[in-house]
Amino acid sequence: MLPALVVLLGLCVVFPFASSLSSKLGGVTENDQAAFLPDSAESTRSLALETEFAGVQDIPALIVWEREGGLTPQDLQEVGAAATRLSAVEGVAGPASPPLPSEDGEAVQVVVPLPGDNTAFERLPKIIEEVTEAASVEGLPTYVTGPGGQFADFAAAFEGIDGQLLFTTVGVILVILLLIYRSPVFIPVLVSAGLALTMAQAVVYLLAKDDVLTVDGQSQGILSVLVLGASTDYALLLISRFKEELHREDSWTTAMRTALRGSTPAVIASGATVILGLLCLLLSDLNSNKSLGPVGAIGIACSVLAMTVFLPALLMVAGRYWFFPFVPRHDDVVSHDRGIWGAVARLVGRRARLVWVVTALALAGTALFATQLEAEGLQTSEQFTTEVDSVAGQEVLARHYPAGTGTPVSVIGAEADADRLLAVVRQAEGVADAQLVPAGEAPKVVEGKVQVQAILASSSDSPEAEEAVLRLRSSVDEVGSDVLVGGGTAVVYDIKQESARDTRVIIPAILLVIFLVLMVLLRAVVAPLLLVATVVLSFLATLGVCALVFEHVFGFAGADPSFPLFAFVFLVALGIDYNIFLMTRVREEAHKHGTRAGTLKGLAVTGGVITSAGIVLAATFSALGVLPLVPFAELGFAVAFGVLLDTLIVRSLLVPALVHELDDRVWWPARLRPSSTQADLTAASPP
Repeated sequence: MLPALVVLLGLCVVFPFASSLSSKLGGVTENDQAAFLPDSAESTRSLALETEFAGVQDIPALIVWEREGGLTPQDLQEVGAAATRLSAVEGVAGPASPPLPSEDGEAVQVVVPLPGDNTAFERLPKIIEEVTEAASVEGLPTYVTGPGGQFADFAAAFEGIDGQLLFTTVGVILVILLLIYRSPVFIPVLVSAGLALTMAQAVVYLLAKDDVLTVDGQSQGILSVLVLGASTDYALLLISRFKEELHREDSWTTAMRTALRGSTPAVIASGATVILGLLCLLLSDLNSNKSLGPVGAIGIACSVLAMTVFLPALLMVAGRYWFFPFVPRHDDVVSHDRGIWGAVARLVGRRARLVWVVTALALAGTALFATQLEAEGLQTSEQFTTEVDSVAGQEVLARHYPAGTGTPVSVIGAEADADRLLAVVRQAEGVADAQLVPAGEAPKVVEGKVQVQAILASSSDSPEAEEAVLRLRSSVDEVGSDVLVGGGTAVVYDIKQESARDTRVIIPAILLVIFLVLMVLLRAVVAPLLLVATVVLSFLATLGVCALVFEHVFGFAGADPSFPLFAFVFLVALGIDYNIFLMTRVREEAHKHGTRAGTLKGLAVTGGVITSAGIVLAATFSALGVLPLVPFAELGFAVAFGVLLDTLIVRSLLVPALVHELDDRVWWPARLRPSSTQADLTAASPP
């Protein structure tokens, strides 16, 4: 008990300090897309000069009013008064522009600069509320859109992400733990998981504050779900082994010691696999992906620490009485051959070949639909699961102004080529208008360069706009090889290109890392190859289901370019967990009874706990759906479905059936030497 008391005293010291730091994480998040591109990207190189031309780095919000049939002089007068009010709104970065009527006379717009610095992200929803109120004109529908309006809507979506997501995730875990245990043992689990999350957020905050890594809203949200889900998984494994040993031992101290010896290697191996898989994201050229790797790795490391140190200490406080009213007694009765998992083990033992052939064919058939998944990106209007003002406003703008209004393309070239550059840009296909900066005055010169701003005929986040940017980059090469084409559309295009590159590089790296870890853990070659192959098959089957569900059930327009990579990272890294939990126990039992009998015993013993862990992890990731953003909803569904597929099909049927079929060959090149006699092996095998 003394070590447990020391750990608990340390907890009392660490938790308040870590809690004070974790609460500051939201203040150091970075949510500017351009900030995540590598320095080598053309839009990144352009951005540095764009800031010089623009002076203060503001984000334009477009306020648009519309009246079908035409605006009246009274309308225009009211809009002018609104522009004056907008200039006085606290929080805006400068005066509003004069009203700009559309050519058809049915709409008018005013541009209001919003603060674009990172510290303004959390303040934007409040600023937009005041802007909307000031812009209100009786009888005229008013919309706040453009980059500023869109950015504010994203800020509102992330507003309260810690509380909203944390409350949902903890609530889901609490319900599932109560259903599983129906006892107070959920208390030490939730306390330990909360400690793991607090420590992870504190460490991430310290690193982000010192600019060691970049954290965005996506990483922040995934960190909470990942830590709570993984921590609960590890806790379930330890508690299951602890409960099993309490039947064999009278002393719960001895039972805990034995449980730790049995479960800790699997937890550490699982955590190491996930950590190394996440760290493969450091190979990314996108800073957002690159930061998610260490952020997630820190979270998993804290989860492993909390569940192998703090959770055992908390469990020692009440020992077997945590399971009240179902207190496990010292009766040496631990039976796993009854119940559903005993039946599954017997099925696998009798029909191993049929089981693995049928499940493999079913997964392969589902995987064929993965080719139907459209992960080419989402337009802004397709990013939200709810209706937002900026999307409605963008539709109004597109009806009355060039669709690219509000998000101009920036073209920067040499001062000596200013007139020629402007002419080339104006003639480029897909460009509605272009002008030197500032309009109507002598061009501003920065480092011997001038800037042309081009308005595209297509919406700035559409495929047509990206094609126009590509054509423009090709056209301006005739002016000079050093001409830079940037702006919002160019940033989105460059992110897509980097995402495709990351997928090609990182997925093979993760597979190699996982294979090497499994090879060391299992001291074999065939078993790791088998496990990696089954998880990849499960991943492809999950993508196939996602392709069907996203289009035909949820009605999503597609998926973000980073979706396949993120889904792979979490599904493969986390999905391999359950195979590690299973195969470490199978190897342990195989030493006693032989491979086939050990496989069936390992399946029966781990069936309940691994299924429970999978349900918990699936439920926690599904909590991402509370955020009104399509990419989060898609990732949450993919991981939740994929984890359940791994838990219920791959780990429960496919893997044990294949291992049973291969028998001792699965451990090649090692030779497993059972400690029992052949008679024991036969007795242990199911009929």
